[in-house]
Amino acid sequence: MKYDISALGNALVDTQYKVSHEFLSSIGMEPDSMTLASAEEQNPIIEKLIEMGSESVSDCGGSATNSLVAASNYGSKCHHVCRVAADKDGENYLDSLRSAGVDHIGVSNENTDMPTGKCLILVTPDAKRTMISMLGVSAYLGSSDIDYDVVENSKIFYIEGYMVTSDENFSAVISVLEHLKGKDVLKALSLSDAGIVHGFKDKFDLIESYGIDMIFCNDDEAIAFSGKNDLDSAIELYKNKSYMTAITVGAEGSVVVDKGQEYRSPAEKITPIDTNGAGDMFAGSFMHAHLQGHSFEECAKFGNYASSKVVETFGPRLAADGYAEVLNKLRKG
Repeated sequence: MKYDISALGNALVDTQYKVSHEFLSSIGMEPDSMTLASAEEQNPIIEKLIEMGSESVSDCGGSATNSLVAASNYGSKCHHVCRVAADKDGENYLDSLRSAGVDHIGVSNENTDMPTGKCLILVTPDAKRTMISMLGVSAYLGSSDIDYDVVENSKIFYIEGYMVTSDENFSAVISVLEHLKGKDVLKALSLSDAGIVHGFKDKFDLIESYGIDMIFCNDDEAIAFSGKNDLDSAIELYKNKSYMTAITVGAEGSVVVDKGQEYRSPAEKITPIDTNGAGDMFAGSFMHAHLQGHSFEECAKFGNYASSKVVETFGPRLAADGYAEVLNKLRKG
């Protein structure tokens, strides 16, 4: 079977809570940050949130997952390389992928003592999201989990940047990149988080050396990966790269840098509620539009519109009719 997009990423059950800045301070978290935690570290925070009666929403998540769900809802044929456990969260996760039309590998029969990954997403009134991730069994996803025929028969192979934080995950990424040498498959990379880029720069550099075709990032991540001190300097560096770089810049929209040129697309005028999943939505929408033959500039405009609809929503997803409305925007141009 030929796929449009196959992706390698963490399978995390996302649970979002609305919280105050005071709550973030009480648990020692900075707004708009991401940290890895164990189940033992996560559980007391969950208990405190439940006691407070904080408004919440839960669904299968992970950065690559969100991008694939968007692209699949538009009509792209997608496959997700991920790992879940044989527990309730794992069952719900795979059910959610099926309902979104995303094909996937099954439940892992290794590391059976580990739970399915879970991510707490704390959203403050200014719409910023702070994430506390427990990778669980997803941290052990390795090359044995990969169907190389599926990846080879995909138009785009998409790598979630968080894959660099686990040795097993990173080895899986490199094994696919080795397999794709000389193959006609576009390779796309999400930088995922500026702190992750700083902490694992050598691994990102190695991924880049395999001939990446597309990089998706926000402005902080773009600066971190470039090694520069500001976005304008980073953009000048990316102009000399062989790949296309798509940079989201919050309320300013996005910048696409390709073959020495830059294209700026303004953001939609909205009232933000929750920025979680906005970058994932942008990437999934951009890739789908690209596969439909649209220019990078048109892809960015579509990505901006799609991500604005997520930012107007509490949670990283839209309802089915929401995706249909967004897709109609692409068809109308």
